[in-house]
Amino acid sequence: MTWWCTALDEAWSWSRWRPYPGVWAMIGLLVVPYFWNMRGRFERRHALLFGGGALLLWLTTDWPIGTLGAGYLASAHMLQYLLYTMVVAPLLILGVPEWMARRLVARFRLYRVLGFLSRGLWLPALAFNLVLIATHVPATVDGLRQGPFGNFAIDLAWLGAGLVMWLPVLGPLPELRRRGLAAIGYLFFATGFVPIVPGSFLTFASFPLYETYETAPRVNEFLTAINDQRIAGLAMKLGAVPIAWGMIALLFFRWQREEETAQLAELSH
Repeated sequence: MTWWCTALDEAWSWSRWRPYPGVWAMIGLLVVPYFWNMRGRFERRHALLFGGGALLLWLTTDWPIGTLGAGYLASAHMLQYLLYTMVVAPLLILGVPEWMARRLVARFRLYRVLGFLSRGLWLPALAFNLVLIATHVPATVDGLRQGPFGNFAIDLAWLGAGLVMWLPVLGPLPELRRRGLAAIGYLFFATGFVPIVPGSFLTFASFPLYETYETAPRVNEFLTAINDQRIAGLAMKLGAVPIAWGMIALLFFRWQREEETAQLAELSH
């Protein structure tokens, strides 16, 4: 038994469940302190969002998705990346109520850091895309996917990058949350361009780029190494589009509503 998912040399079996206590411990370290702090001030909406994010984080990291992504399928690896950064991270952020966020920010003295990220939007966008590129370079994947510590580092980098990227537009502190055209432009540039380049390499390459997934035992006959890689490439290029553009549309309509409200308020005076 290993404490975290890792690449395996044995044939894949859907019936061969594996325990990963490190994954369970990580989820516990997220959920237990959160609901402990919620005692006496329980807020159902926030709890459902945070609980949903934690549940999806567990499902994405544990067997079978975690094991498949660690050493069998590049497409499962890409599914993990998309779920971590585009679904789990925003759910966890939205699940933190303002009063809890202020308590944590004060305790760890994070206000200046969060303010810097909100003002300098280039930094979270850059960090997000650097992590995307760094964790999909063949040398990184083939090097880190071979052991539990490397897989843990990849998962942690993805979750951290997703949290940093979404904080400026979804953060629980209203005064540090960007709105309007700034938020729309930020999300567009942070998520819309860089994934196309590595995604195209994966989609159109005529040979497998990752030794880990090329030499892994096949999960089924259709998912050859090259087919699996092409699915991963298409997922990288298109997988984030519905979420990113859905959020951009939501921010746009909210900005328009706020502008109309402000104009009506001016006319009434």
